[in-house]
Amino acid sequence: MRFRLRPLSIRTRLTAWYVGILLTILLVISALTYSLLRWNLVRDVDASLTTVARVMRDTGYAGAPEPSTAGAEVAVREILGPEFYDKLFQLVDPEGTPGAHSPQLREVLPLSTAARARATRGETTFETIRLATGARVRLLTFPIPRNGEVARFLQVGMTLERVDGALDRYVQTLVILVPLAIGLAAVGGALIARSALKPVDEISRTARRISGEDLSERIQLRGTADEIDGLGETLNGMLARLEGAFEHLQRFTADAAHELRTPLTILKGEIEVALRTGRSAPEYREILTSSLEEVERLIRLAEDLLLLSRFSAEVVDRGKRVDLEELLLDVVDAGIHLAQGTGITVGVDRVAPVSVPGDGSALRRAILNLVENAVKYTPAGGKVELSVERRGGHASVRVRDTGIGIAGADLERIFQPFVRLEPARTRDTEGAGLGLSIARSIVLAHGGRLSVDSTPGAGSTFTIELPATS
Repeated sequence: MRFRLRPLSIRTRLTAWYVGILLTILLVISALTYSLLRWNLVRDVDASLTTVARVMRDTGYAGAPEPSTAGAEVAVREILGPEFYDKLFQLVDPEGTPGAHSPQLREVLPLSTAARARATRGETTFETIRLATGARVRLLTFPIPRNGEVARFLQVGMTLERVDGALDRYVQTLVILVPLAIGLAAVGGALIARSALKPVDEISRTARRISGEDLSERIQLRGTADEIDGLGETLNGMLARLEGAFEHLQRFTADAAHELRTPLTILKGEIEVALRTGRSAPEYREILTSSLEEVERLIRLAEDLLLLSRFSAEVVDRGKRVDLEELLLDVVDAGIHLAQGTGITVGVDRVAPVSVPGDGSALRRAILNLVENAVKYTPAGGKVELSVERRGGHASVRVRDTGIGIAGADLERIFQPFVRLEPARTRDTEGAGLGLSIARSIVLAHGGRLSVDSTPGAGSTFTIELPATS
């Protein structure tokens, strides 16, 4: 049987990271403070040894031809007092032979080769040595000059027992305080993480209550303008877009069902009438012709729905280069054919050479939809003009007509699927109201923009703006 470890929660991971970082900081600070304390303690010892050595030199004891131990003890203690009690001293001649020394010194202080060489040059040397007894001693080797030459070496030492004891006590303190600090930090970090993530839990509970049937609920913002509120605003924006998309989908589905039901009902009715009684061949032909028209209408509607779905998902190949000048002239020819017998003139206003990346057939369909729409809603004697020009880094395609125009309140509605305004219905025009929706979807899929400017009774101008190739 295999067991899978449950992944750690964000709260646990935040606490662990907080404790880990704090532990690292405390260890680094502890090491640094230990080193600094040790350095300061040793420096204080060195300063004390230097003071003793200078006093012994300045009193003339160390430079006397035959210095006595008792005389040195008395002279130095009179000056330094208790500070001299824990000090050891020893005089050594240039050949390294020890001479007078402090009474408490039980063994000869060693003179290293490096210290002897430096003392011969008149330089002092500090060393940490270990005596035969195991005691650690800080040792100063101090040159004593006489008549311009180094006559003796004065060695002053002090055991590091008190220094080591202070350092050991400091380490013991750290051993107690660091784990205590880490434990308190873990508790505090857990409380902080719980408090910080509480709004996220509330957001999660609210999100779980939201479903596709009810997208009206929103995340309650706290008004703190922090990252949590930013997350809530982002989720609320997403929910608003989802709600709009669901409403659009439901409306689109209902409109599509309505548009499909009408020709299907007509088709069913004609077939039922044809089957009730026997009819002549011409009558059957008439019924079949009418049924074929309804079938073709259904096919066109299905193709338009598929096309709208394709370009709404921005599925377009923008790797090809499309010559808009050539494309516009082709659309004008198609528009002239559409306007035959209507008394409407379709022509070109301005044409400039410009290319865009994209799907030529899709762009042709978008422009042709605009032309077809203009022809439908332009009365006899009117005109439809097309133009294409380059403006900066964009290509601009315009379809202008002298038709019935569009009210300002309807300028955005006309791009929604299955929307047919009342003036359009009274003109008994064919179509399901998908032409402008398809045109906008194609333009948006090409990274462009489709806009309209219209004056009721005077006409409309549809403008397509696309990013041009260099």
